[in-house]
Order: sequence, then C-alpha cells, then structure tokens
Amino acid sequence: MSFQLQQAITSADKTFYQLRQDIVEGVILSGSKLSETELSTTYGVSRAVVREAINRLESCHIVERKANVGARVVALTTEGLLELYQVRESLEGMAARLAAKNMTDEEVSELKSLLQSHFQDVKQGQSYYQEAGDVDFHYRIILGSKNKHLITLLFDGIYHLVRMYRVQLGMAGPRVTTAFDEHKHIVQAIANRDEELAEILMRRHIMYSKNNIKHKLS
Repeated sequence: MSFQLQQAITSADKTFYQLRQDIVEGVILSGSKLSETELSTTYGVSRAVVREAINRLESCHIVERKANVGARVVALTTEGLLELYQVRESLEGMAARLAAKNMTDEEVSELKSLLQSHFQDVKQGQSYYQEAGDVDFHYRIILGSKNKHLITLLFDGIYHLVRMYRVQLGMAGPRVTTAFDEHKHIVQAIANRDEELAEILMRRHIMYSKNNIKHKLS
C-alpha cells in the first residue's frame, strides 16, 4: 500500500486518495463525467466530501472542469501525451542527473533492491505495474534528486497524470521487459555517479515509453 493511503486519516482524505487511484487505474474511465451524487453513493460519503475531492483532483491535472459540462476525468489523447512527456523527459532527466549526484549509497542500494522486487512481475513479460509512492521506481529517483522545487513540480504537478498514461497504456505488453532493462541501466549509471549518462538514459527511456503509448493511442 502506498504511503498516501497509509497517511489518510480523514474521510475527505480517504475519498480523495481512493478516487484518485480509481481514475489513475482506469476504474473510472478517462473522459467520463463525474457525478457528485453517484460518487457519494459509490464511496459512501457526502456530496460535500466528493466535491472537495474533485477540487483537489483538479490540481493533480487528472480532472478538469468545463463550462456547461462540469467536472470530467481528463481524456488520454495523443496530443496530451506528447505535451506531457516532453515536460516529463526534461524534468525526470534532470532528476536522474541529480540523483546520481545526491543519492546516498544506502538509497542506491535500496533502489537496486526495489528493482529486484519488481523482477518477479516482469519476467513473465505481461505486466509491470507499480503502485504510487515508494514502490514506484520513478518516484524514488525523483525523491533522490534532493531538489525540493523539482520534487514539488513533479509530485504536485504531473505525477498522477503521468501515472494515468503509464498504468492504463504503458505497463503491459512486449515493452515490459525492455522497460525493466532500461531501469537497470539507469540505476547502474546512478550507482556509478555518472550524472550525464543517468540523464541521457532516463530521457531515452521516457522517449521510448512515449512512443510505445503513442502507438497504442493511434
């Protein structure tokens, strides 16, 4: 279970985290309208709690409001993917560069252990699902950058929108084993303190992922 859910102590928090997870994982379909009445019944909370959750999800960029339409889950589109992944490639490339410089030896060792724990899921070549938070490879590297502004830009900005594309379109199929191998090479560059290579490999990895998802959307 991700750290967000472990820290959820209020009804509003729990509803927000559950709704966010259901949107990211496609339980609530991309592009679908969000009805406060229906969601309050589904989650067993008041409409006020649902309304607060929807407002918070807007700041995560996975829900949008349109005049005369109301709140909707963002649609996953080729155009949206390209714009998002241009930003992601740049910011996460920088995060990998900084992680190679700033992660402690212990944190690098934990990153290697995390990848090893992912191997059992990956070796079948079917799925490479990672929950949000500490068990997400990309999350760990972003944290490892130790740059507060970069962490805020990614986590409070595009992280969950990126996860929508990754979880729904990018974590299954033949690319799974290739993506895992790319993760291993990135970790090795970080372990070797090769900042330039870590950034290059992360940028390339995200570009390959973008092309894989783009193919599925077209």
